[in-house]
Amino acid sequence: MFLKTCLCDLLNIEYPLIQGAMAWIAGGRLAAAVSSAGALGVIGAGNADVAWLKREIDVVRQITDNTFAVNLMLTSPEIESIVNLVIEEKVPVVTTGGGNPGRYMKSLKEAGIKVIPVVASVALAKRLSRLGADALIAEGMESGGHVGEMTTMCLVPMVVDAVDIPVIAAGGVADGRGLIASLALGARGVQVGTRFICAKECDVHPDYQQKILKARDRDTVVCGVTTGHPVRAIHNKFVRQYLKAEKTGASKEELEELGRGRYPAAALEGRIDEGTILAGQISGLVKDIQPAAEIVADIISDACRVLRELGDIEWRE
Repeated sequence: MFLKTCLCDLLNIEYPLIQGAMAWIAGGRLAAAVSSAGALGVIGAGNADVAWLKREIDVVRQITDNTFAVNLMLTSPEIESIVNLVIEEKVPVVTTGGGNPGRYMKSLKEAGIKVIPVVASVALAKRLSRLGADALIAEGMESGGHVGEMTTMCLVPMVVDAVDIPVIAAGGVADGRGLIASLALGARGVQVGTRFICAKECDVHPDYQQKILKARDRDTVVCGVTTGHPVRAIHNKFVRQYLKAEKTGASKEELEELGRGRYPAAALEGRIDEGTILAGQISGLVKDIQPAAEIVADIISDACRVLRELGDIEWRE
């Protein structure tokens, strides 16, 4: 299979595909498996401490010499130490989420690290491009976890038109059709998160994976809008409880306390009814638990199939 864009040259990867950085569950095993398959594997640092991240980086390097990345959650209380670690470890690429990485851009770039922030607006995309970002992940509200207000279909071409660096589409992509559609919008690659939750190498509870496999088209919902930090999750008992509290006027503080620890409760402990099952709208397309390498191969082969089938479309200038 051969499918290459400028993103592949920028990151020294075979395919224009990045694995989403899911906090708590995207560890070294998953990142290594994805990178070994020719895509870009990403360790999701989340709020983890330096010791945990160092172990996961070591795991990747024990398995593969291929390029990998660490996602920096800028709201983490450990962020200063985490940034220092990725510089010391000479991590090739970082993606960033949870805000503006401007204050760390200079030190990361001076260390030779490629910096790829996640953006949910054109304004932030322009600002980070000026600050020296190597590429941008334009993430639409279809994605799981924290979401913005714009859809991928609208956000991606607007960001593409606004900046002169490669744009990676995220949110609502799980197969080759999504990859080719994203390239048509002007993106030069895609980030896929939810489908990789169902990779065999993902450090997630099996019951969490089963909820994704059983999800239908309308089984995800956005909650937490009144807190200013909305997230997309799969409907369950806890989400119904949370939405009821939100609808009846619970304060931001009450909602934050209600939601505290609910994601790891589901993702790590398997308390599916009591936790938050973060997942994208694309969950309804995820049908199997697969090795990460098989997921990468499926997406790329499906994209090649789509390109072949497009050959029967007639057009004239």
